Amino acid sequence: MTAPLWAWAAFLAFVAAMLLLDLFVLHRRAHEVSMREAGIWSVIWIGIGLGFGGLLWAWAGGVTAQAYLAGYLIEKSLSVDNLFLFAAIFSALAIPARSQHRVLMLGIIGALVMRAAFIAAGITLIEAIHPVIYVFGAVLLVAAFNMLRPAAHDAPGRPRVLRVLQRILPVTDRLQGQRFITRQGGGGKGRLLATPLLLALIVIETADVIFAVDSIPAILAVTTDPFVVYTSNVFALLGMRALYFLLAGAATRLRYLRPGLAVILGAVAVKLLLADVVEFPAWSAPAFITAVLAVVAVLSLRSTRGDRRPPDGGQVTGTSVTEFPLEFANHMREPSNAAPPGALKP
Repeated sequence: MTAPLWAWAAFLAFVAAMLLLDLFVLHRRAHEVSMREAGIWSVIWIGIGLGFGGLLWAWAGGVTAQAYLAGYLIEKSLSVDNLFLFAAIFSALAIPARSQHRVLMLGIIGALVMRAAFIAAGITLIEAIHPVIYVFGAVLLVAAFNMLRPAAHDAPGRPRVLRVLQRILPVTDRLQGQRFITRQGGGGKGRLLATPLLLALIVIETADVIFAVDSIPAILAVTTDPFVVYTSNVFALLGMRALYFLLAGAATRLRYLRPGLAVILGAVAVKLLLADVVEFPAWSAPAFITAVLAVVAVLSLRSTRGDRRPPDGGQVTGTSVTEFPLEFANHMREPSNAAPPGALKP
């Protein structure tokens, strides 16, 4: 399928309108996102993403729509794993919940631009040098193997890129409202300093570039149609903010997520490596991914059913959005000492 110019224009206009609505109307003032709000927006974004797949089915046929759905599911499932790293970043920088939405939103806008460049480069490489698909397949196999390594489940106390940034950038150790840059001493003549919000944004953008190395080849294994690849990426990314806050109480419960992602990446790698030998039906990719994610959810829920049951038989208490980053960081073996709000941990 070759999308006409008007389809690209309409899609990009819709995305721009939704981003402007989010930034300047719905979240003009920083506030802590509640579970209810996160749940509503997660349903809305998933509905929009699946609805777009329905439009593709009516417009371009079932094969294109199934390729879109497979790409959407791949990006969505991988993004869940990414969100847990974002939580550790926010914890390391002591970013309060009310400021996290703004950082995530700007991070996603940057990711939309970078993903477009990655997708264009990947498709160009495949069309110009066909054997590069075997390189992509090898990359996915390595990524799948890394998902299964026990060490892959343990995040360092502070991301390496964060430690590097703090050495090369002048940084203030206190939040300055919603500012990303501030002046030392005020008066308009002081030295410019990066705030913890800017550090968090840079680290999240860097992490997304690293994750794109896995996700883009995985989607290109399903289809090389630029419109399908990019739209599936965009709709999966646009729902990441709400999904982050919605998963507040589930960070330590998705025990089988990474093994499940390893299975998905491994299967996609095999599909890519056998592309010149075996032609898989279009429906096989979304069906397989959906089945794996369903098994992951069932096994994770069964294995953690009694983990948080209080000894006195009382009600299980949930985790608030504010507590989520610290809870997740502790689960991932973060240091137990916490910094005061807005201060960088030593």
